[in-house]
Amino acid sequence: MDINTLDLKERYTEIKDIVIRHIRGDKKNVALVLSSGGARGLAHIGAIEELLERGYNIRSIAGTSMGALVAGMYATGHLDRFKEWMETIDRKKIFSLTDFSLSFDHLVKGRRIITALKEIVPDVRIEDLPIPYAAVATDWESGHEVVFTQGSLYDAIRASISLPAFLSPVKTGNKTLIDGGITNPLPLNRVERTKGDLLVAVNVSGHDYLGQTRVKKAAEKHELENSRALRLLKRIMPDDMHPEFNMYTLLSRTASIMIHQNAQLSIRLTPPDILVDISMKRYGGFDYDKSERLVNIGRRRMKESIDRYEE
Repeated sequence: MDINTLDLKERYTEIKDIVIRHIRGDKKNVALVLSSGGARGLAHIGAIEELLERGYNIRSIAGTSMGALVAGMYATGHLDRFKEWMETIDRKKIFSLTDFSLSFDHLVKGRRIITALKEIVPDVRIEDLPIPYAAVATDWESGHEVVFTQGSLYDAIRASISLPAFLSPVKTGNKTLIDGGITNPLPLNRVERTKGDLLVAVNVSGHDYLGQTRVKKAAEKHELENSRALRLLKRIMPDDMHPEFNMYTLLSRTASIMIHQNAQLSIRLTPPDILVDISMKRYGGFDYDKSERLVNIGRRRMKESIDRYEE
């Protein structure tokens, strides 16, 4: 290839970059949406870090379930503090934060984890956050979305993460609220967006095939608060049943399929400018002790998505 050809290619690249910048208006402001996904949602942390390092400005944020939690931590300005705390989590600490319930409609009360989070990042009213924030939960009786854009941040997060049969539902007024992933796992239509903002979505929803085995083994290894909770756990995850067929896998896979389909529908109805679609079948919804790996996956996949967008 001669010098003239190289000069032409370089000039073409320069012109192409100028045209793209003109069309896009050098848009760096972002309305960010984070999906549900259990522990896989820790990838959201790395995705946010990469987005910021690439010079993008997050002007508003919305999330569902784990996405609502990470979005809330970012909106308070304390994502780093939350990340550092998550890096200390191991299996033993997970179960020290798990307040098993005697109820037969859920396994965990969920008070301990919220109390622990408040010690790291104090509660705040959503309307006092520096950027617009939205979290999605589901009204169990009507099946409608409930969108939190004001009130206690942790009330919104707690409602949004209320995974049916696992975490106790939240009673508020005359409503019973469960996980927002049931109705809107990727709330692209709920994030506040001003003209010119890029719509960026991170989707980590996937099937949790390994979670039930990990939860049960960890529960047996560490002492639970009471034997009744362990008996209940063994009842829904019996030793003598094929791991593909028990109450947990039926609920988990049914929810996973529904959440995945709803996320895809959301993407079709409100196409994002940048979509970070992360399939992580190797990681289960309870792999909170794998924070560093999951954060790195989110960072890498966001980098790949931005690179494609900026080409």
